[in-house]
Amino acid sequence: MDFKFVSKDLEDTLNLAENIESEKFPNMVICLDGELGSGKTVFVKGFAKALGIEDNITSPTFNIIKEYMNGELPLYHMDVYRLDEVEEDLGIRDYFNKGGVTIIEWSEMIKKDLPEERLEILFKIVDENTRVLIFKPYGRIYEELCESVL
Repeated sequence: MDFKFVSKDLEDTLNLAENIESEKFPNMVICLDGELGSGKTVFVKGFAKALGIEDNITSPTFNIIKEYMNGELPLYHMDVYRLDEVEEDLGIRDYFNKGGVTIIEWSEMIKKDLPEERLEILFKIVDENTRVLIFKPYGRIYEELCESVL
């Protein structure tokens, strides 16, 4: 079952991310997809803030992976836009079981390498400020998360 959320502005997206963070658990994987400028990194900023991470969150486009270890749980922020497939030397799959939260921007680029259980969020641009977020949970824990937050 898919879930839908309409964000009318950046604040809505930040608040939603903070609410999802309140349901966090070790080895959580959140996959974010959508056009450039649709709000993926804004979502990560809200999630990180709620974790207590005070660092400036930017998209790790050129780094691919940024680790933030100073929050309630480690946050592993990935941007895999430039990857065609998971490169073994990056160790991306290892992050799924490191006890933190992994958030992947452009996850459709590595879909076959994602864990079975995860939360996918598709960001769709409606207008300058409005976004529709479609949530697709894979696994009971992610279904319960969506039911409690949305």
